[in-house]
Amino acid sequence: MTVKNELVALEVEREVKAFLYREARLLDTEQWDDWLALMHEEVHYWMPGIENRRREDKLGQYSADHMAYFDDHLRDLTRRVERFKQATAWAENPPTRNVHIVSNVEVFAGENEDEFVVHSCIFSVRSRGLNEHFEIAARREDVLRRVEGELKILRRKILIPNATLLCKNINTFL
Repeated sequence: MTVKNELVALEVEREVKAFLYREARLLDTEQWDDWLALMHEEVHYWMPGIENRRREDKLGQYSADHMAYFDDHLRDLTRRVERFKQATAWAENPPTRNVHIVSNVEVFAGENEDEFVVHSCIFSVRSRGLNEHFEIAARREDVLRRVEGELKILRRKILIPNATLLCKNINTFL
């Protein structure tokens, strides 16, 4: 992902922030089809597993050819959403209560005129039943593309700080 380090105009930054806040609300209120509509047809939604490596190890903390929690395209995301909507999705009945908090948003000009590189942080709180409570914090790197006047998520990379997932599962999107 190329960042030109060129911040966008304030009105574009405001539009992008509103887009991200709306996305969080759609996830929290289980408006799955509306959330999917925010995805570009060529979306790549990726959350790599983090590996503990020494600073001098040039492989870095994650790699495209190693484990990922999400490594999805539109077809995969659509399948996940369809599963959430099924009455047979017993793990979601009663439903998980979600709160997504988006912060630290920075919006830069992308490689193309109609693209934006967006850095943000996400904090996800999930609660189930009487006493299940899980939290996930992450950094996100998105590429948004304007398509027919609307912003769409073309690429999303989600980086958690943990080498081990500290909750039982990820039954939400970040």
